[in-house]
Amino acid sequence: MGQLLLVRHGQASFGADDYDQLSDMGRRQSIRLGEYWQQAAGERSGAEALKFDAVFMGSLKRHRQTWEGIAQGAQLHNQPEVWPELNEYDSHALIETIHPEPLAKPDTPEMYKHHFRLLRTALQKWMAGETAPKGMSSYAEFAAGIQAVLKHIRENHQGRVLVVSSGGPISTAVGQVLQAPAETSIELNLRIRNTALTEFVFSASRHMLLSYNNLPHLDHAAHRSWITFA
Repeated sequence: MGQLLLVRHGQASFGADDYDQLSDMGRRQSIRLGEYWQQAAGERSGAEALKFDAVFMGSLKRHRQTWEGIAQGAQLHNQPEVWPELNEYDSHALIETIHPEPLAKPDTPEMYKHHFRLLRTALQKWMAGETAPKGMSSYAEFAAGIQAVLKHIRENHQGRVLVVSSGGPISTAVGQVLQAPAETSIELNLRIRNTALTEFVFSASRHMLLSYNNLPHLDHAAHRSWITFA
């Protein structure tokens, strides 16, 4: 059986002009995850050095920056394969389909909640095929891209594989593996935390879910204030 670890990117720059950049906290989260893996490998008696047979990531800056932090913390030297299918959907384009007027920056708790209420509704309509967000594929095409990545991993790898991506693709993968309704992935996505781990085991024919949205690297009291969602 192979092992697939999916990591959501570190905290990005929510509310900034360019969301697609890790914040200082996001960089610390990413490095900490790599350090945790390296320490865990060293503590296992007789264990081989931590290694991944393959690393995949999307083409977004926050994916690359998260991988660079993990690699720094864990002393890894893999060259990731870049798959745009692992990129997040465009939340701004989605929200514009139901709220074309510009939104104020989400700099208060109420504006933050308003943003995600709109996003939930926009996702539902996109999944139902009721909207066509500007510059985006259909939801069916988005989901098919995730299926293609999982299929590629099953057919070409047998060891430990790492995927660095975003909440949308990871929650979609979980929903597909569980054969859940598409809308289930919305609730999974809106609760996934930065640098959270999701673990599958896989054979040549299927993936199976072992865990979702775990943060073992931030479980110590010294790091619990590092837990973020955006």
